[in-house]
Amino acid sequence: MTSPELQDNGERRPLLGEQDHGHDSENDAQATDVEPRGTFSRNLGAREAFAIVISIVIGSGIFTSPGSIDTNVPSPGVALLIWLVGGILAWTGASTMAELGTAIPGEGGVQPYLQYIYGDVFGFLAAWTWVVAVMPATLAILSIVFVESIFSAIGVTDQADSVEHKLLSILILVVMNVANSISTKASTRLNNFFVFTKFVSIAGIVIAGVVVVALQLADTDRDIGGRDWFKKSWFAYRTTVNPDGDKTEWEKLSQWELLGHYSAALYGALWAYSGWDKAIYISAELSKPARQLPLAINTAVPTIVLCFLAANAGYYILLPWNVVSTTDSVAVTAITRLLGPVVGVVAAILICLVVAGSLLGNSFVAGRMAVAAANKDWLPRFFAIVGRVGFGSNQDSSSEGNSDAARSPNRSESDAPLNAILLSTILSALYILLGSFRHLLTFNGLGEYSFFFLTVVGAVVLRFREPKLKRPYRPFLLVPLVFAAVSGFVVVRGAIFAPRLALVLVVVWALGLGFYQIRKYLGQSAA
Repeated sequence: MTSPELQDNGERRPLLGEQDHGHDSENDAQATDVEPRGTFSRNLGAREAFAIVISIVIGSGIFTSPGSIDTNVPSPGVALLIWLVGGILAWTGASTMAELGTAIPGEGGVQPYLQYIYGDVFGFLAAWTWVVAVMPATLAILSIVFVESIFSAIGVTDQADSVEHKLLSILILVVMNVANSISTKASTRLNNFFVFTKFVSIAGIVIAGVVVVALQLADTDRDIGGRDWFKKSWFAYRTTVNPDGDKTEWEKLSQWELLGHYSAALYGALWAYSGWDKAIYISAELSKPARQLPLAINTAVPTIVLCFLAANAGYYILLPWNVVSTTDSVAVTAITRLLGPVVGVVAAILICLVVAGSLLGNSFVAGRMAVAAANKDWLPRFFAIVGRVGFGSNQDSSSEGNSDAARSPNRSESDAPLNAILLSTILSALYILLGSFRHLLTFNGLGEYSFFFLTVVGAVVLRFREPKLKRPYRPFLLVPLVFAAVSGFVVVRGAIFAPRLALVLVVVWALGLGFYQIRKYLGQSAA
């Protein structure tokens, strides 16, 4: 009778890719048995996992996305519903990724799942898209928001597309990437410093909103906060003022046009919830991942949703509703209007620290993604070099480092992927120069959710194609189906609503496929 290991390994082949019949089953079985042990100690519990998921997901989006969401909805009530839908989508997506993460070993986000389900070319396209589009766009967004937060503290909210703002955003990007170039230990220590600030900032917004509500109800004639929350219906249509000065009259739009705006708004919410797909990274360090990972996800994500809803309700309480849509740093604007410019500067510093933490963390991940792709020979090998800029190999770098160490034992060497960080810096700078905050949000959402959709559809396919695949965690089938339906609609309608951005993404994929075929041809010729 076939052993469970052999049976499991025999099913692990790309469903739509080339079948590999040349493996030695016994050796593969042994490899499969060894791999899950990993290099990490399994000493984390559900409480630690809960805290890690919270820290991964809560980032700068809650302070930056509300304006882009408000621009694309007819009322504050609908905006809160968009935040709720985005949270549910993140929840179902995280649960499905947990199923795949406990069933299919591998690193690199969705890339190993797509490679396993559909074949190498889909795994490559996912890695390519993240390295060339998603992560650089993310870094560009964060750099723009950092500068916007500073200017919002001094009352300037309409100059985001100016050359000065873009150049300052590039400067911030370079500074944070240089910080990541020092060493892995230095960047992770610096990142830990930023974690606390995000919780303080969210608490400040919520408490300020509660105080304003209490004071307004105690004295209905008091002029405090935005007052629109007190005088107007939260679900009534209103005319929205856009950042460029144009106005959207919602009563005149068709249902199809409304859906387009809703999909664009949802991209803003999904940006704020981004990071839910990374929750599976902690499974290797959990003592009982099949039980603890779902428990962490199913408690942490609802907690995050409640935090985001409370913070956004606070924005609509603290600000006049026609102001929310015109700023990309709504938290700083709200505190400045309520408590004055001095406190606004303090709020701006806190938000900048939150954004800097997100920028540092995403820069760290972006470099490692390029290294992982280079190690698979999907990018030129010199992007996998650590410790120096240039060509060659890590072996050469190690030899030089050992020689230097012999001459100077106290010399500290960088272990950062400098070539990969340089690539990320150049691409991100181009996105800053050529794009805007809100266009980049949509572009980022199209890139990410195209592959999230494929991944979750693949999880459903695996339920029927490989029913005997070991799945320590298996949510109800309705969970991935909900994610697939909503994310599929968001991608299709978003592409129709923003055809130029969709075309740019298609060009990125076409270039990636051409690059993949060239490297494959060169590899076969060399062989």
